[in-house]
Amino acid sequence: MPEAPSQPPAPVRIAVDCMGGDHGASVTLPACRAFLGAYPQSELILVGRADAIAPAARWSRCTLVEASEVVEMHDSIEVALRRKKDSSMRLAIAQLKADASGRVAADACVSAGNTGALMALSRYLLKTIAGIDRPAIAYAMPNRRDAFTTVLDLGANVDCTAEHLLQFAVMGSALAAAVEHTSNPSVGLLNIGEEAIKGSETIKQAAELLRRASDRGLLNFHGNVEGNDIFKGTTDIVVCDGFVGNVVLKATEGLATMLSEFIRQEFTRNIFTKLAAVVALPVLNHFKARVDPRRYNGAALLGLRGLVFKSHGSADAFAFEQALHRAYEAAQNGLLERVHSRIDDTLKALPASAGEGAPPQADLNLAA
Repeated sequence: MPEAPSQPPAPVRIAVDCMGGDHGASVTLPACRAFLGAYPQSELILVGRADAIAPAARWSRCTLVEASEVVEMHDSIEVALRRKKDSSMRLAIAQLKADASGRVAADACVSAGNTGALMALSRYLLKTIAGIDRPAIAYAMPNRRDAFTTVLDLGANVDCTAEHLLQFAVMGSALAAAVEHTSNPSVGLLNIGEEAIKGSETIKQAAELLRRASDRGLLNFHGNVEGNDIFKGTTDIVVCDGFVGNVVLKATEGLATMLSEFIRQEFTRNIFTKLAAVVALPVLNHFKARVDPRRYNGAALLGLRGLVFKSHGSADAFAFEQALHRAYEAAQNGLLERVHSRIDDTLKALPASAGEGAPPQADLNLAA
């Protein structure tokens, strides 16, 4: 009996805030055009002012959604939430909300807009997953193993409890498993030293919670790590609060830019350095590509009931395309379902640890 023909995979649909960022549609539209060419199994929902997104009207696999307002980079969260209810950012995120039948218009959303507004609107419209108190921003940084280290949180939460850091570890593990295809990703807790006695009380408490979770097989906790371990690739995931994470991210971007500029200046200084540059060009090009922040653009907002990705506000078309790529990979590999599953598994493991018949808990508190 002949086999039934296999069904083609469903397309991945991504909603794009075309007006967000420093450059708006002048960057997002070229990036979307290139992305569609590279990913034939994708569809885009382009959200923006009618005149700005009009050039995409004849593109295949595109749907246009008009928005009359734009959340500017300087707008406050209050303005984004209460005053600009027809903004491109808000309407793009809304594509992830399920309708009465449970269907969603898009599988993921990408915006280069105001980070605070994006987080606030995403949390307001989509809500957080049960068991997660606060969403976190996760970003993949290159390491010397020719791989990536996922770091979170990178600025969504300045003040974090030990329980929040545990939640970040669980979500980061799901992200690494889905996007980086790491079966049992290791987790490091960013600290001022590897020793258990070091760090603030919050960090010490978080380390204890992570050890308990690791002992129960809920995640793979390596222990405390230092800042240089991010680039060594000591662990697959590094967890920290948003204040520290944002400083690490900005310092890394600044260092990468400085190194690239230094190399350019040094190897064009005179005829001898120019000749040396010709010989070293393959190595230099590889190094430049590895440290180029544009290649790693696209941070995931984890913990929401929908996949939202944040592009750098100053991203060019190449960088914004990378954010679309990361959103596509996350949706295609079921990141949202994996986060749900890991959280559920953790929650199910908690009552037994607290004693027979203990009621289910609302968060990932392993202190009991």
